Amino acid sequence: MSIEEQVEQQLARLERGTAEIISRDDLREKIARSLRDGKPLRIKLGLDPTAPHIHLGFAVVLRKLRQFQDLGHQVVLLIGDFTARVGDPSGRSVTRKVLSPREIEENARTYRDQLSRILDPERTEVRFNSEWLGPMDFAAVIALASRYTVARVMERDDFERRFREGVPIGLHEVLYPLMQGYDSVALGCDVEMGGTDQKFNILVGRELQREYGQVPQVVFLMPILEGLDGVQKMSKSLGNYVGITETPTEMFLKLMQLPDSRIRRYFELCTEVPLDQVDARLGTENPRDSKRWLAREIISLYHPREEAEKADAEWLRVVSAGQVPSEIPEVQLPPGPLSPVELLLAAGLAPSKREARRLVEQGALSLEGVVLDDPATPVEPAEGARLKLGKRWRQVRRG
Repeated sequence: MSIEEQVEQQLARLERGTAEIISRDDLREKIARSLRDGKPLRIKLGLDPTAPHIHLGFAVVLRKLRQFQDLGHQVVLLIGDFTARVGDPSGRSVTRKVLSPREIEENARTYRDQLSRILDPERTEVRFNSEWLGPMDFAAVIALASRYTVARVMERDDFERRFREGVPIGLHEVLYPLMQGYDSVALGCDVEMGGTDQKFNILVGRELQREYGQVPQVVFLMPILEGLDGVQKMSKSLGNYVGITETPTEMFLKLMQLPDSRIRRYFELCTEVPLDQVDARLGTENPRDSKRWLAREIISLYHPREEAEKADAEWLRVVSAGQVPSEIPEVQLPPGPLSPVELLLAAGLAPSKREARRLVEQGALSLEGVVLDDPATPVEPAEGARLKLGKRWRQVRRG
């Protein structure tokens, strides 16, 4: 196979599910050079270690990184231990809470443990940007700041909006894109990957590389995956997520809640099933069966396939036949009575008091078959009692 054919083969695989590549011609040229020289591309992903629970939304980017690895390239995970002390305001109307060094260290360790479920450790380099940002003196910071203009920084939508609305913008926040961009200079990256909400920061890296005489990196943006509600971004805080470390049964139950309109998008972004096969089946079979297929394919990426098949069989037995699950996750509750809202939060079945109250008022929660629809009336579940929220179950442990 010629180099040109290999390049097109790599591009065809890498382009699936992408939101934007700046630019495709640059990527083609970099891949061709890599094949000619036998030198892998360096693919960077910056991680601000503030949310160490990896779900399918974040896995969209990680699985694309794994594709680069499978094609022979090197992934560089940049843990933003220095920039996390500042906090990236991307897409937010207020400044993020600054993390302590201990919080950063704990979150980074959790990230690395979970990332090994997707990435090839042999082709993964882990770096911390405190290596080069920490030693900078004030003169070096001024020199870096001279490479970019205030006008360009203020082009960011969130900065422009906050400035217009009179919401404070700290000077440290203005420096954040420069710090992230300088990471690419320090690492000599060929490609930087991120979500569409990181486009501005990654473009800054591309421009700074040019300023420092490097070949500018390719900006490789992945779409933001909608959560199980089909509307909002997948997020643990919103409770619309599927964690990659959850049990196959829990993952299956959650994925079966996905709106029919999002089935194809999840196939495209969360699996590697050929889309022609997906399109052929989606048009002919019941959406419920399509979701079962989707759930099996996703779960098989993070657990043995036989466990995915068992989760499917269990879903059919419990949901279709109306039976009690053969295995119910246990949850430890504090002693004494709890309101239904407190019960949901303690059982990990709701992400917030507001959501818990909504679920209770809708009559979605039951204890041993009795519906608990008054958020304020306390209950005291006995040892071994079974909670049911929709199709999810928990068994009580006291003490």
